[in-house]
Amino acid sequence: MLRFLGILRPGQGASSSACCNYTLNLDILEPRDIAGIIGAIRVSLRSMGDGEISVSAYDTAWVALVKSMDGGDGPHFPSSIDWIVQNQLYDGSWGDCTFFYAHDRIINTLACVIALASWGIHAEKCEKGLSFIRENMWRLVKEDEDWMLVGFEIALPSLLEMAKDLDLDIPYDHPALQEIYDRRDLKLNKIPKDVLHSIPTTLLHSIEGMRGLDWKRLLNLRFSDGSFMSSPAATAYALMETGDRKCLEFLGTIVNKFNGGAPFLYPVEIYERLWAIDRLERLGISSYFTCEIDDYLTYVYRHWTEEGLGYTRDCAVKDIDDTAMAFRLLRLHGYHVSPCVFKRFEKEDGEFVVYPGQSNQSVSAMYNMYRAADQAAFPGDDGGVLRRARRYCRAFLQGRRASGQLSDKWLIAEGLPGEVAYGLDFPWKASLPRVETRMYLEQYGGGADVWIGKVLYRMHLFNNDLYLKMAKADFISFQRSSRAEWHGLQRWCDKNNLEMYGVTSERALRAYFLAAANIFERERAAERLGWAQTAVLAEAVTSHILSHSSSDNTRERILCRLASGSLKRGEKDSTAEDGLLNALNDLIDHLTSGNASDSLQRAWKQWLMEWTAENGSYKGHTALLLVRSVEICSGRLGSTEQNQKLPEYSQLEQLTYSICSKLGHGVHSQVCSLHTKNVENLDGQLDEEMQELAQSVSQISDPMNRVTKQTFLHVARSYCYVAHCSPETIDSHISKVLFEEVI
Repeated sequence: MLRFLGILRPGQGASSSACCNYTLNLDILEPRDIAGIIGAIRVSLRSMGDGEISVSAYDTAWVALVKSMDGGDGPHFPSSIDWIVQNQLYDGSWGDCTFFYAHDRIINTLACVIALASWGIHAEKCEKGLSFIRENMWRLVKEDEDWMLVGFEIALPSLLEMAKDLDLDIPYDHPALQEIYDRRDLKLNKIPKDVLHSIPTTLLHSIEGMRGLDWKRLLNLRFSDGSFMSSPAATAYALMETGDRKCLEFLGTIVNKFNGGAPFLYPVEIYERLWAIDRLERLGISSYFTCEIDDYLTYVYRHWTEEGLGYTRDCAVKDIDDTAMAFRLLRLHGYHVSPCVFKRFEKEDGEFVVYPGQSNQSVSAMYNMYRAADQAAFPGDDGGVLRRARRYCRAFLQGRRASGQLSDKWLIAEGLPGEVAYGLDFPWKASLPRVETRMYLEQYGGGADVWIGKVLYRMHLFNNDLYLKMAKADFISFQRSSRAEWHGLQRWCDKNNLEMYGVTSERALRAYFLAAANIFERERAAERLGWAQTAVLAEAVTSHILSHSSSDNTRERILCRLASGSLKRGEKDSTAEDGLLNALNDLIDHLTSGNASDSLQRAWKQWLMEWTAENGSYKGHTALLLVRSVEICSGRLGSTEQNQKLPEYSQLEQLTYSICSKLGHGVHSQVCSLHTKNVENLDGQLDEEMQELAQSVSQISDPMNRVTKQTFLHVARSYCYVAHCSPETIDSHISKVLFEEVI
């Protein structure tokens, strides 16, 4: 199954060079194969365990250096030696086989050469590795500093000292190394040794590069699994210095799982579960894996703490990245988590940090924090920490974007600048699901994305080409269905001569797009068409009424004739009102039958009775008509009528009406005439109401159907989207979502 996934890993049945040559042929799989793809992804999700991560040659080399703990003269983990021997690349180096980064290749290669030379074996491989190091040392000063490996300035000088003791032929005085030595000295002088020995910090991740440590105190800082910060290299060094059995047990587990290899970090099950959910949701395919996602969220919530989360369940050092991702996903799926957790990541000067003592900021982590604050803020959140976090992260990301500095210290992804740009340009309340997915299909790097730790590494189960292939196939299928539905809507508009009432083809297309961009699942075509046809006809009726000087009389006349049923479909249109009523009867007959027809007719009567042309308030009533039409067309008729009696339903109606009334009547022209303070007040009111609406939708304890609650949110977000975007932007999104080929 893993071979089908295209994520065969080094150390799991193949050498790294074989892994480099094994790729998923994206031309083989077609949309008709989607059931097989779903099954393959589901198997991978259900078998995650403690996580899947690529092997680190650097960490494997440290494990290989451990002498036999049983009194022998050889290595305690001979399979780690075997892994090193089998995974040298064609140019003599070790490291990521498809992405060349000199820092990564040199530190991996030097560690592996030291391991082999220490045991006096494979001299030819050692020489080939040393030759690579000598030829590429100059590259260290030429590469992007934003991609600096974690602890590189500590680890490399330590390895060079070990290499010198082995008399390895390396240019130890190379100019490229001087800056690294200087950074090492600066960092070591800044490290508070008492803190290092007293509480868990990220410094424990790099202790293999430090000397003069108090191991009696440090052993008290091991994780419960026997590791130091889940790092095989750090734990191997601790084992060599102390002979601690818990360290040995941890390394034994790692070596057995990875067939002699060792990743730079393990386990990573919290991190991997969160990012897998995030990728599946943003790619628009999460509905296929609801059970797996529910299991993942249950696991994450079980390990949630008031201090946040780290990459694994027992991680004593929490970080804002994992915490923000977990907070957003848990909240939006109905779990109760407090935003107070982010106060521990906030400094006195207003900066938010990934973890205490960080040396530089992370674009991807601040983007995840921004998304959490933008999407999962609810009214009454204690202390305003999310508001402050959103303000800080937005300013930070805008500054980086303006200066073209969106490289990240933890992730090498070609699509990251596009992700950040979309998040800044389209806040959550004005972002439609299918638009976001269409953009993310171009931003998601699949198997090409590379992560930065002590070495470059890959996260196979949420960065792979199969996710991308499935998402593209699913989106192409959506486009095909959407175009067919759009053509049907066009024919219906032509049949009922709606252009006579001001409903142009462009207006009808926009109405369909707003419906399809929110309700996109294949089985929900009736709801999409219910939304689109209702929006189109409501616009026609509104246009007709407003075009008459005595609009109230016109509205009353239409209402009376609708109530009496005096005009039936098929009769000749003698007046403009006849045509509208014919179209309405046609819509009701087409979309519903039986009791549902009566319900839809009542919804239209209610709309006509409630709206007025003053101050644009009819827009709010039209939003409620859209909600009611979608719910009636969905087949949730019984639950809809029952829901209408609930106070929760009334609250959602009031919120949606208020939001859409504010947004629906020429918001941009209104704003231009208002003072800045009034504009800010209006934005603040809208934000608070949208947050309240999102909070209501996320709650899973009330008796209302969650899908019904989401309908209110979909309609409100569509109004926000139209108010936020220029006509040109909307047209470009329509083209991209419905018509442009997904490549």
